[in-house]
Amino acid sequence: MSLTALLGMPVTDSQGQLRGRLKDIAVATGPDAGKVAGLVLKTRAGLCIVPSQEVMETPAGTLELQTVDALTPLGEQGNFLYLQQDLVDRQIIDIHGRKVVRVNDVDLEWMGHGAAHLLRVAEVEVGLRGAFRRVFKGMLPRPTLERLSRKFTARGIPWQFVDVIEVDPARRVKLRIEHERLAEMHPSDLAEILEDLAPAEREAVFTSLDEGVAAEALEEVEPKLQKALLEKLDEEKIADIVEEMDPGAAADLLAELSEEQSDAILEEMEPEERQEVSELLEFDEHSAAGCMTTDFVQMDTHATVAEAVQALRGFDGDPESMTEVYLLDEKRVLRGVVPLARLVMAQPETHLSVLTEPRVLSCPAEMKQDDVAEMFDKYNLHALPVVDALGRMVGVVQAEQVISFLREKL
Repeated sequence: MSLTALLGMPVTDSQGQLRGRLKDIAVATGPDAGKVAGLVLKTRAGLCIVPSQEVMETPAGTLELQTVDALTPLGEQGNFLYLQQDLVDRQIIDIHGRKVVRVNDVDLEWMGHGAAHLLRVAEVEVGLRGAFRRVFKGMLPRPTLERLSRKFTARGIPWQFVDVIEVDPARRVKLRIEHERLAEMHPSDLAEILEDLAPAEREAVFTSLDEGVAAEALEEVEPKLQKALLEKLDEEKIADIVEEMDPGAAADLLAELSEEQSDAILEEMEPEERQEVSELLEFDEHSAAGCMTTDFVQMDTHATVAEAVQALRGFDGDPESMTEVYLLDEKRVLRGVVPLARLVMAQPETHLSVLTEPRVLSCPAEMKQDDVAEMFDKYNLHALPVVDALGRMVGVVQAEQVISFLREKL
């Protein structure tokens, strides 16, 4: 049965006397998420709530109170989510579909012989069926409305895949809405969700993410949205997020901000991360150095495979971006490149110098991005080392940076 059909339904006592009409349904959050905790009734005395186990559905299609004394004035009882007030016509996140949708109705199920404590939320309706019910409720008899609504294809999202958005920070904490499942999404999917949300909902979701997840999502959105996501945060919070970002992406982000705000954020960062990002900010943003990352695994020319594996295990950057290990001499001059595939196939005691590519490709820090893209295309590269005028390695341009650059040109 739909929430729309239930709303306004008369509630009587065991003697058949009208005690009120259904105004809303309270649903538990936290560990008991989705469980119907109580029914909100509009009575002569005002709004009251009754535990769901005290209400039964009658054969006539009405609701009956088992105990009148169970009715209590609606106050601050419990940390409830109210389906009509908090969910219908609001934006939610469909975790399974990885998209933002608007709720048109809520479908509930009677699990027993009419006992309301066995009433549960089955799914939310986001298609035309729910919209039709709401628009024509009161204009058509309930059986007719239900029959006609079923001519529309159902578009429901099971309750376990619904992520509710609460814009009030205090209430979000009270309801224990933490968006934990968003952390399991791919950063690109999360970025698209943030782009599709209205500003208030977007802020509510982004500010609830931990720094690592927020950083990954921030790297995937456009500069304009990056600034919008950060504008309500203080410099200390922004610094915590920026520290979790790839240094190159962090430098790109700070370059889009005002010099005053950028300096304030750098001041709040840890010294090591601040130095990395500050150095990158000195480069021309349209050069190889301007789009490189300083997160890479370097080994000396005498290192073994076992030592390289140990270094990879301690790598703090994005492991998915790793395709090569770089051999540097005591002056940080690039001497060799070892693909990870060769590393995996070799014996632990093998010296890395015998696994290097026969030709070491690199590009100067000042090379223009167009020329960098041509090198990636010509040599079918996954990554390209960047060196200074003395041949010292200063960073790596990865394929994803080149793809991002080329997309901006379209």
